[in-house]
Amino acid sequence: QVQLVESGGGLVKPGGSLRLSCAASGSIFQIVSMGWYRQAPGKQRELVANIGSGGSTNYADPVKGRFTISKDNAKNTVYLQMNSLKPEDTAVYYCNVVAATVMSTQYNYWGQGTQVTVSS
Repeated sequence: QVQLVESGGGLVKPGGSLRLSCAASGSIFQIVSMGWYRQAPGKQRELVANIGSGGSTNYADPVKGRFTISKDNAKNTVYLQMNSLKPEDTAVYYCNVVAATVMSTQYNYWGQGTQVTVSS
């Protein structure tokens, strides 16, 4: 079992910045990918960004050039630096980790979510 602990959400004015963190712990054999999704009221959960085990990154078009995903392998922690925030970035942000067992079975894990509100 893998546990995810998120931190860093909050209220910020348009144009401001926030940094989200997500630390994974537990029975981790191999992390395949780590990432962030978000869900705004009345909308489906959507990918924001993810980062593979080799460091390759993928970003949703609305956040390209403004958000940066990174990870610390030694700490099993993924970060999301969010700059130039817009009101439309307001959502609950969820950490996602795909981890593999020694038998190569992959499991999807989710954090509890952290609220990001962008408002003046």
